[in-house]
Amino acid sequence: MTTNVGKIDRVLRIILGLALLSFAFFSGHQYAWIGYVGIVPLLTAALGNCPVYSLFGLSTCPIKTGSRAMR
Repeated sequence: MTTNVGKIDRVLRIILGLALLSFAFFSGHQYAWIGYVGIVPLLTAALGNCPVYSLFGLSTCPIKTGSRAMR
C-alpha cells in the first residue's frame, strides 16, 4: 500500500472527519447518523492511502527524489 495522501490533504481530511463526527454525536438532528461517514476521511488520513485516489491514479503526496529515483 503506497502513500498517496499528502500533508495538507491529511489535515483537511482530519478536520472534515472530526466535523462530521461532531455533527453525529452532538446534533439532535434526525439525520445525524450521516455524520458517521466522518470515519472514512479519518481512516484515510491515518493510513495515508485513499483507495479512490489509487483507483484513478491520483496522488497529493510530493514526489520523493532520492538515489533510487535518479537511476
